[in-house]
Amino acid sequence: MNTSTSFLKENASFPFCKGCGHHHYVNHLNEAFMELKLDPAKTCIVSDIGCIGILDSLFTTPHTFHTTHGRSTAFATGVELADGILNDSKLKSVVVIGDGGATIGLLHIVNAALMNVDVTVLVANNMLYGMTGGQNSGFSPLDFITPTTPEGNIVPPMDICSIVKSCGAEYVSRVSATDKNLSSIIAAAINHPGFALVEIMELCTEFAVGKNTITGKTLQGMVDEKNHSVDVLQDGFKRTEFTELYKSKILSGKKPPKDDSVQQKYSSSLRGKQQWVLAGTAGEKVQLASYLLMRAAISCGLHATQKNDNPVTQGSGFSLSEICISSGTIHYTGIDVPSVVVIASADGLKEVTANGTLKRCTSSSVIIAEETLPEFSTDGTAIRIPLRSLCTPSRSAVSAVAAWITVEKLLPVESITGAIREKYGDKVSAYQSDIEKIIPFITSVLEKRQ
Repeated sequence: MNTSTSFLKENASFPFCKGCGHHHYVNHLNEAFMELKLDPAKTCIVSDIGCIGILDSLFTTPHTFHTTHGRSTAFATGVELADGILNDSKLKSVVVIGDGGATIGLLHIVNAALMNVDVTVLVANNMLYGMTGGQNSGFSPLDFITPTTPEGNIVPPMDICSIVKSCGAEYVSRVSATDKNLSSIIAAAINHPGFALVEIMELCTEFAVGKNTITGKTLQGMVDEKNHSVDVLQDGFKRTEFTELYKSKILSGKKPPKDDSVQQKYSSSLRGKQQWVLAGTAGEKVQLASYLLMRAAISCGLHATQKNDNPVTQGSGFSLSEICISSGTIHYTGIDVPSVVVIASADGLKEVTANGTLKRCTSSSVIIAEETLPEFSTDGTAIRIPLRSLCTPSRSAVSAVAAWITVEKLLPVESITGAIREKYGDKVSAYQSDIEKIIPFITSVLEKRQ
């Protein structure tokens, strides 16, 4: 062992129970740091909830980050990604976690192994939740007696080493806390350029000893058992560490971000706020129609908001969008009284009926609806148009919005056709043709209303 300066506080008083394996864990971790001659400013201990997590106060020179139960590996992954991608990739992050935390945060450990991020996870496995009363954990052996398994555990324990190996981890070790080589094993894990995990088998003298026939020799037997054997200290590591892979595969070929900002090109006569509801069938560009309306409004110097709704299934059922456009700041995006409702399909009609949109319409509201839909009750002015046959289902919502804007002169028609052109290029001509077909239906109803 190298005689580098200790990372521990001078004359540190360990807070663990007499005989607890955490004493060995902490001392060997410190010796591993010394053996590697790590720079404390480039060393980060990320601790978990649990008895092992209170080691933070024992270390004086490295960074320490105390996290929530089971989440330490996720936090350490974030720390490493920030350093590896945004900084110099020289930070060494070590996760100190018990078997309770590893049970709760198993997926975080799995994900770190899959990514192969440069994090070392040291699992203090005393086979129970020591801090909260000795309950069994996902690592408790069969027949293990705890307060929650007084007759003995009947659920087989997880094999954390096999789990992370199946996720591509290249450095994996299981060792007893009393093993004389523990500091070197930990040092090799920390030095490995990628994910590494060391499961350290320990005794909990408070809850495990006495109720179970378990000793230091028993622990060594668990390490040596055939069904717990693991391949350790591989020489031919093949995986590239995640941040290096990300920089070479993702950042090196990253294209400049697309400028999606909207500049004011036009003006609008709108004073106050208009509230639109567009409803139709998923996949028929209902939410795109509201997006184009929003961009057109912004290009006229107006404020605009968009809220979308659809079933969990995403690609089937209804699609609904609510849009507010206003000459002033929009403080409330809810729609109490719709100004315009576009209903492009039976799915859309079913939804605006169920959610009360039609009931909230007043005499000032206009409802542009597909002609073939069943009759519906509303106080607004209904304009029925054969949208789906005139425009095709996928252009119905967009074309209906653009036609109404054109008739009402709410926005310059160029603002909406310009937004369509940005999206579809020369295909805007098909929408322009749709608009010309729809306008006579709208003007006919409006003339009768007058």
